[in-house]
Parts: sequence; C-alpha cells; structure tokens
Amino acid sequence: MPLFTPADKAFAQSISTISYTNTFLPDRIAHERTALGQEFNDQNPDWNIHAESQGRHANITRLAERAGQLVTSAAAQLVKGHKATETDLQLYEDLAHFFLYHQYHEQFTTIIEKTLDQKRPSNPRIPFYRHFATQAAQLLDIPGVQLPGQESIPHLFACFFQIRRAFHHIFTNIVGISPAASNLRAAAWESVFTHDLRRYRRALYQRMGDITTLITGPSGTGKELVARAIGLSRYIPFDPKTQSFCEDFAGSFYALSLSALSPTLIESELFGHRRGSFTGALEDRAGWLKTCRPLGAVFLDEVGEIDLAIQVKLLRVLQTRTFQRLGDTQTQEFLGKIIAATNRDLQKEMQQGHFREDFYYRLCSDLITTPSLHELLIGSEEELHNLVRFIAHRIAGDEAETLASQVEEWIAKQMPPNYPWPGNFRELEQCVRNVLVRGHYRPPTSTPINNLNNFADALQSGTLTADQLLQRYCTHIYQQTGTYEETARLLGIDRRTVKSKVNFRVAKTI
Repeated sequence: MPLFTPADKAFAQSISTISYTNTFLPDRIAHERTALGQEFNDQNPDWNIHAESQGRHANITRLAERAGQLVTSAAAQLVKGHKATETDLQLYEDLAHFFLYHQYHEQFTTIIEKTLDQKRPSNPRIPFYRHFATQAAQLLDIPGVQLPGQESIPHLFACFFQIRRAFHHIFTNIVGISPAASNLRAAAWESVFTHDLRRYRRALYQRMGDITTLITGPSGTGKELVARAIGLSRYIPFDPKTQSFCEDFAGSFYALSLSALSPTLIESELFGHRRGSFTGALEDRAGWLKTCRPLGAVFLDEVGEIDLAIQVKLLRVLQTRTFQRLGDTQTQEFLGKIIAATNRDLQKEMQQGHFREDFYYRLCSDLITTPSLHELLIGSEEELHNLVRFIAHRIAGDEAETLASQVEEWIAKQMPPNYPWPGNFRELEQCVRNVLVRGHYRPPTSTPINNLNNFADALQSGTLTADQLLQRYCTHIYQQTGTYEETARLLGIDRRTVKSKVNFRVAKTI
C-alpha cells in the first residue's frame, strides 16, 4: 500500500516543487494555484511581489495547513512500520520541511525584527528552538526510516532562519512591483542560495563565501542595496548547546566606496597597515578584510575606479584568500565574502588597459545587473505610484500619503510621460524631496554644446520637418524652464501642445 493516495501524492509533489522554486518568480504562484486547485484564493495572489505581505498570504496559510495534516498522517504510518518507496520518502521529507518552516515563520520574523531594532545588536538565545527540535525529531527521526536528506536538526533550523532573513532583506532593500524588480529580487535570491536550493542545503551553504558577486548597472539603481541584501543573508550555523547562532547577522556587512579614496587609503581601509608604513600611519590598523567576520561580506563599491596595482592585490585575495597589511610581511587570511559593484563598462575598460582581465574573471563568477528606473517603469503602470510612496514614507513620516499624492500630481502635470529619469532612483528621491521643500521639481537642464550645434546644423541644412522642429525646440526650452506652463508662455502656444511635443529621448540630438 503506498504512503500517499493519488490525490495526496499530487499535492505533495506540488509542495515539493513550490519549496524549490525561486520565491520571487511568477512560477511560484502558478505552482500554488496547481496545489490548491479550486481552493486557491484569487484575491491579490501575487504576495511575492509585495513587501508588505512577506509571505503570509491566505494561500500560504492553506498550503501549510494541508501539508501539516498530510505529513502527520504519513508520519503515523511510518511509525507503524509502513515501507515507503524512496520517491514517497522524498515527498514526505519535503512536506515536513515545508510544514516546519511555516510553523515557525512568525517566530523567526520576531527574532529578525528584534535584532535589527537594537542599537547594539546582540546574538540572543532562541527560546523556541527546543520546541522546534522536538517537533522536527518526531517527523524526521523516525526509527527504522532513512530519509533521503538526513540533515541535522540544528542545520535545518539554520537553513530556515537564513531563508527567512533572505526574504526580509531582499524585500526590504529591493523595492518595486514591476517584472524588472521581481527579476532583480530573484537574481539576489539565487546569489544567496544558487538555483538549486536542495543542493545548497546539502553542501553549498559552506562554500558560497568563495564565490564573488559582481553587481553592474547605471548609477543610482541601488547596487549597494542589492549587495546589502545578499551580504546580510548568508548562512549562520546554529549551536544547540548555547541555543544561539554562531554569529550576529546584523553586523556582518562592511561597505567601502573606493571612488572616494586615494590608492593609499584604499589599501589601508582594505588591508590595514602597520604604524609608520606611510605618512600619517601613527598606529597599527586592521582593515576591513581582517575586521570582516568569517560569515560576513565586504562590499567594494565602484570597483572599476581602482588602479591596476590594487587590482593585483585584490586578485590575490580572491585566488588565495590571503593578504598582507601595508608595511607588514605577515600573511593573513580572509574568510568572508567579496561583493563588488561598478557602473563602468568593464569590457571597454579591459580593452583600454584600465582593468585587468584576470581580475574581472575572478569577480564575475556571479553577475547581477540592476535595471534603470526607466526599465522599471516600463514594466508596470503602478510602479511609479509604488516607488513614490516608498520614498515618501522614508522622508515624510505621517505626511507620506499627502506628499506622495502631491508628487504624483506634479509629475503627471509637469513632466513628459516619456521622461527617462537619467538619474534613476536617486533622481526620483530628489524629485520627492524637491516637491516637499519647494512644491516643484526641475529636471537637469544642461544641454551639451555639441548637441546644440547639431540642432543648428539641422536648421541650416533644412533637414527637419516642421513637427521635428517644434518637438526639438519645445524640448530645449522645457529643459531650461522645467515646467510646461512657462515653456508655453515663452513660446506663445498652448500648454497641451507643449506637453505633447516635449520628448526627452530626442534631447540628446538637439
């Protein structure tokens, strides 16, 4: 007699698929729909793109309840000596993991929030571990039953805590509801767990620190936020004797902006120095590579800015995991993870001899590209509304909703619908602040001289149509005034005509 009925086995297979599907991709919701069938709740089902839901949707609750009922029934059969197939045992184990994770979801969330709220984060005891261990042993340590995974209960507990932290940090740091934002969150998830979560839990959790993550993308697209989400989501072992994790996750991310420092200061900040190793080195100093905990991460922002000599030293760190302080001959070991970011075209930098190829190929074992704000807005009509409110809540507190409405009204009335937001998310933040302080926002107005010369040449040669001429001239004047009304007044035409003609995509050719 099989361990599951055909209907129960189909449900268990769906749970297994859900458990190992990237949480932030649309496939996750499609699998939930398959598992629940007619019970699927169609009211805002896409919880995985909304940060406020954090996975506690009605569908998740129902899946966990059914998984608990099914795994409890199957466990009773196994205790009585039922001989299950290897396939059924794998499904049973996956059901048990899914059920246990969601049983303790809220307790994990509480630990994360309390730790982050502390001014001096500590590494507290986890009081609910004993209850977790007892329940996990009842389901996973059945005498005479050899489950496929057989991970230790402390390791399973650590994996569940890591998954919960990854949810929190990815949702907190990568905002947006567009497909581009969802894909970015999915990419960050894979940087933490790889595309194969089962293999990660078996073996790779100990090795991900050896893989360097390189984040590329335009300036102002949140590369440091992506790095923070990844760096704060690393695996931390759990010690059942002390009933606490081996490290405090909240203080494990170390960010360094390389473009703001001279080469000597970069070396000192990264590698440390001995007293007297250079002018101003009055005492010994440990750099970030030494300060970084074994399960922490060092973030190198603007890595494309550093000179070739420092690239060589960092290459050694990536190859051998060792380094030396300035003025010191003693070799030290780096045990953390390196995350780097740049807005430069490193392919071009390599062609020009400004960036070492061997260093690049050590950096890019895991590559993420952050989308521009324009790409985010193209993918969703609601994205601008969502992002403006997110920024407003950060800077205006109780006045957030009023401010957000004011900003959206200003953008709708005064800015062209195809405005490309060249400053990306950082420019949108300044737009919100400008409207808060002055009641309006004026986009950058500079127009390169060579573009004006191109415009003048086109006028001289008579190659522009009347519509092209009006479009370019309206765009040029709008860049100077910042408003449709003032542009219309200066040109002596209707405001609606100005709005229909202004096009920032042609600004570069003016």
